[in-house]
Parts: sequence; C-alpha cells; structure tokens
Amino acid sequence: MSLATLIKTIQDIMRKDVGVDGDAQRISQMVWLIFLKIFDDREQEWMLTVRGYKSPIATRFRWSSWAKDPEGITGDELIDFVNNELFPALKKLATQAGVSEHGKIVGSVFEDAYNYMKSGTLLRQVINTIERDVDFNASGDRHTFNDIYEKILQDLQSAGNAGEFYTPRAVTRFIVDMIDPKIGESILDPACGTGGFLVNAIEHLKKQEKTHEDRLAIQNAIRGVEKKPLPHMLAITNMMLHGIDLPKNIRHDNTLSRPLKDYGPKDRVDIIITNPPFGGMEEDGIEKNTLKKYQTRETADLFMALIMHLLKHDTGRGAIVLPDGFLFGEGVKTTLKRELLEEFNLHTIVRLPKGVFNPYTGINTNLLFFSKGGPTKDVWFFEHPYPDGYKSYSKSKPLSITEFDLEKSWWNKRKVSEYAWKVSAKEIAENNYNLDYKNPHRVEVKHGDPEELMAEYLQLTTELKSIQDELKNELIRALGSD
Repeated sequence: MSLATLIKTIQDIMRKDVGVDGDAQRISQMVWLIFLKIFDDREQEWMLTVRGYKSPIATRFRWSSWAKDPEGITGDELIDFVNNELFPALKKLATQAGVSEHGKIVGSVFEDAYNYMKSGTLLRQVINTIERDVDFNASGDRHTFNDIYEKILQDLQSAGNAGEFYTPRAVTRFIVDMIDPKIGESILDPACGTGGFLVNAIEHLKKQEKTHEDRLAIQNAIRGVEKKPLPHMLAITNMMLHGIDLPKNIRHDNTLSRPLKDYGPKDRVDIIITNPPFGGMEEDGIEKNTLKKYQTRETADLFMALIMHLLKHDTGRGAIVLPDGFLFGEGVKTTLKRELLEEFNLHTIVRLPKGVFNPYTGINTNLLFFSKGGPTKDVWFFEHPYPDGYKSYSKSKPLSITEFDLEKSWWNKRKVSEYAWKVSAKEIAENNYNLDYKNPHRVEVKHGDPEELMAEYLQLTTELKSIQDELKNELIRALGSD
C-alpha cells in the first residue's frame, strides 16, 4: 500500500467515528497509535541489542499484546480497555517513581493524549491497517516516516494553527547547512514543534559519524522543547525514527515558563536553531520570567532574549526565523537589536520573499545568523529571489532547497551583488537599530507625489478635452462645406 493510500485509509475509517471531530483530532489519534507501534517495534530490537533492556510498559499494555493480533479485542471491550486501562497506565509513567528513561518518554507522550474514537470496531480497523502495512524495523518502512510526517503536516493545514510549529523543510535544511554543527556540539531548538530543525541537524551530524562514541554524542547533543502535545508527540516519534532511540532531551514544556535568571552555565549550548511562534502573545505573567528590559508579552521577542542568554560565551552561534516586524520594531525590539549588535556578530540576514510560509501566513520573514562574542562590524543582507516564472510560492510550488544554492555559493566569498549588500553596525546604530534595509540594487518603481500626479492628470484631461473640441469643430466645418 502506498503512503498516501495508507494515510487516506486510516483517515477514512476515522471519519466514520462520531467521536473524532476534525483533522486535528484525527491526526492526534493517528499519531499516538503510530507511536505505540513504533515503540513496540523498537523494543523488539532493543531486547536483542541492548543488554539488560526491560520494557517500562507492563506486558498487557504493549502493542504486541493487545493490538498485533487482527482478531484481537474489538468493539466495546477494546474502547473500555484503551480508555480505562491503557491510557491511565501510560500516563502514570510520566510521574511514576523509579521509572526508566524510556518509560518517562512514553509518559510524556501520553500526558496530554486522548483516545477520541468511540467505536471499538472502527478503532480495530485502524489498528489492523497500521499493523498490516507498516513495519518500522524494516529500514525501508522506517524511512517512509519522513513522508508520513510531511503528509500529516500537510493535513494539519486545515486543522488550524499549524504554522505555529511548521517550518518548510528547505528553510530548516539551509539553516543547518550554514550553521554546520559538528559532533560534540550541543544543539537546541527551544520551540521545536515537530522537530524539523533537529532532524536536519541529526542528518547533518550522521555524515560525520565514524564510531559508536560519535553515535552516542549525537544522541546527547540534540535538545528540544515543545509546549503543545500534538507536535511534541510528533517530535518524539520523529527523533526515534532518525536514530535517537532515547529522545529524553525532547521535553514537553514551555521554555519561557522558566525564569531567565535560573538558567546557569550548564544550560548553555553551542548552537540554537529555531522558528519561534511570532505574532502571538504569551499568557499573563510569563514576561516576568525575563529581565525587566526585555519584558513584553510578544512571544518572538521573549524567545530572542532567551536565545541570546543561552548561547555559550565566545563559541555559541544561532539562527532564527523572524518576521519583518522584528527588523523595524521599536521598544523591547530595539533593546534586543542593540545587544545583538554589541554582544554578538550578526553577520547575515537572509530576506525571504512573500509566500515562503504559505498557506499558513503571508508575513515576510527573515533568517538571522549570529555568533556570540561580537561586536558586529557589518551586517550582510541577502535578498532571496523567486525562481524564474514565480510570482509567489504555493502548496504545489513550495520553496526548494536548490534555490539556496545562490546563498551557499556566495556565503564564504561575501561580495556585493544584485542580491547582496552590507550595512555597517555604525549606520544601523545611528538609524536607531532599524534592520529593515531594502536591496539598494533593485530598481524601485517611483510612482511620484500624489498631488503632482493629480495635477498632471487634470492637465492631461484638459488637453484631451481641447483636442476633442477641435476635432469636433473640424468635423462640423467639413460637413458644412459639402
């Protein structure tokens, strides 16, 4: 069965269930089932390869005990088992004393998960479809989760605020390629969503992997935090299918809920890559967790302050997706930008065109690259152009990674071009830290002063009327002479 057919089959079954209301619930339902299937498949392998491995899940609650048999429990018996036995047992693992790290991961996934299906017969059909058509210990099937993940995210487009935790794959990969993490460096995404940045970082590091120690270093390097249950569940599953067998550093939490002063040297990291939620407001009181000079309820600003605080001194480097509003904004934004130029080297801003985040938002976005241990001397700007023939991006014509070959070929040479220009930190400071610099090489269409245009229009109208009158008189004279 093809991937698209598999997902469609599962969703079509769920649509018949009166308990599942809308795409978001269908996806949440599908993800916890897939997670349990994956975890069970991985456990089969760990039993053979990890000395002394013992499942944190009681035998009767493991997928292979209650779900694997296509003729197993169904109907009301299955719903009763899932709601009243399985879910309470798995949720308890989040807080149970003495539970293993694997158990804590299962508990964190199910902490805020729910079984929305009310028909045990339909639930059995979904379980049988997953069991029959996907084997996550088969390398081919495991790789298909990348596509399952992308397909699920596409389906989330109609489920509401998917843009809060989705970044186009081309953007995440480009950022990781330019940051170029190395084995031994710690990597954090403090608003990791479904784990797109971290997956790309893992793939980048795997190319450097030579020993078992390298593999362990990659496992320990990856850190993420996501406050919403559904993307967190997707992130955990995503990590496991990209070789992070124990994604204990992918936490279900709000990074901003911890006071800034409580973060110490051990919390600092080498690399931060993220697309924080922008345009949103944090709940009352969250802003008090930061320093007074950064206090605002605007989420993106709070994340920017946190990122600047968490990067290691002298060696830390970061990349962040931010809207145009941050570039020209004032108040707390001005404070952040001043410190960014004084204490960091804000070396590059890639200005993306409209539509990169379609259909989630049409807001113009930018990629800011910086390293700790400034100050900044010059900021290079690069305006990313549309491909030939494009006027915008769309679901059928998204941004592709090959388009960033322009930036990659320019990156280490840093020459002024039709797309690239630089502005001194001194000029930016004199301009009150406004970073909203437009491409000086682009020919702007000048429409002129409105009052002058109106005067010109009235003059042309008068002249046209005069010519019309003259033509009319000539015609009358010509007809009269006959």
